Amino acid sequence: MKLTNKQRNFLRNLANNIKPVVTIGQNGLSDEVLKELDSTKKAHELLKIKIRASKEQRNVFIDKIINHSNAQLVQVIGNIIVIYHAFEDNPKILLPLD
Repeated sequence: MKLTNKQRNFLRNLANNIKPVVTIGQNGLSDEVLKELDSTKKAHELLKIKIRASKEQRNVFIDKIINHSNAQLVQVIGNIIVIYHAFEDNPKILLPLD
């Protein structure tokens, strides 16, 4: 599923009120961070992630996070990214239709 611009804007507005739940530090995208991402993804559909790395390394981390979590990238601002992954059984965030 690809997000439309209207849906992306809706999710950006929701993300304004949340704090980063996962932080990727100087140890990079380790197995522990990926496990934390998996467990957090089970509790939240919209995740804000803080990445402390160079711009080039950050882009690599973003690609790995998106591929690993099977999520949609909503936004990147500086060292903060927002991703969206709908719950399969009972989505809590109802996206607007076009």
